[in-house]
Amino acid sequence: MKKRPLTGTITALVTPFRKQAVAYDDLVTLVEAQIKAGIDGIVPVGTTGESPTLSHDEHLEVIRASIAAARGRVPVIAGTGSNSTAEAVELTSLATEAGADAVLVVAPYYNKPSQEGVFGYFCAVAEATDKPVILYSIPGRCGIEISVGVVERLRARYPHVAHIKEAGGSVDRVDQLKQALGKDLTVLSGDDALTLPFMAVGAEGVISVASNLLPREVGRLVDLALANDFAKAAAAHRRLYPVFKSLFLEPNPVPVKFAMQGAGLIGSAEVRGPLSPITKPTKAAVLAALAAFEASSKK
Repeated sequence: MKKRPLTGTITALVTPFRKQAVAYDDLVTLVEAQIKAGIDGIVPVGTTGESPTLSHDEHLEVIRASIAAARGRVPVIAGTGSNSTAEAVELTSLATEAGADAVLVVAPYYNKPSQEGVFGYFCAVAEATDKPVILYSIPGRCGIEISVGVVERLRARYPHVAHIKEAGGSVDRVDQLKQALGKDLTVLSGDDALTLPFMAVGAEGVISVASNLLPREVGRLVDLALANDFAKAAAAHRRLYPVFKSLFLEPNPVPVKFAMQGAGLIGSAEVRGPLSPITKPTKAAVLAALAAFEASSKK
């Protein structure tokens, strides 16, 4: 099955730390493991990459390191959104210069602009690059969503604005986007647990947290759904669902980093403040979910 570019299973990479510094050796190892597992793309410095806690220099160096490690084998989609239009434009321009294949741009957070402000923000970003711009709507973190009307206006004006990462938790919202734009807009799930329901109404993949840990397994779920084999996709989803839920018992990426360290994928589960280390109850829940998943894999 040949997938369209920027569809399928795309991993929102964690940013590994050691002693609170970016662990670039772990990052390179992680990128290599993802590619060997058949992942369809990677996103450095998104939400899962703890981008708000990175300095500008770190932000750009993580993008450059990911591009260098990928060596053109999979698309590298740089997170370049901000709560400031000027900063988002600057990051987008610099990521484009660095060789990113696309950019993932979150709605402007904290300021709570009007939808006209949101439209202006994305227009400025779109005009700063000729690479595909993936809109990122996550109202739970930003306080606002990107309205369907704004998506329609952006799609009409900019040919390279043809994707959205939808993390609002609503199948109805995905249906609205597809009703409005159909094949002119590619929708990607922003929530592992909702990937299958979103794909059932037209989404074409996921920007995944869980695929940091289980890239092949998440990839198989998505591939089955893309092939319209929803019976097998549902079975894969049910096996993965407890893992998906356990990875969000505390703020992302705290649980997934713990699980990745345990699996030997990164050397440390460190996060940067204001995130705090994983608690004992969540550790137990993650380990139990993973053990159950492993047991189900042997049946």
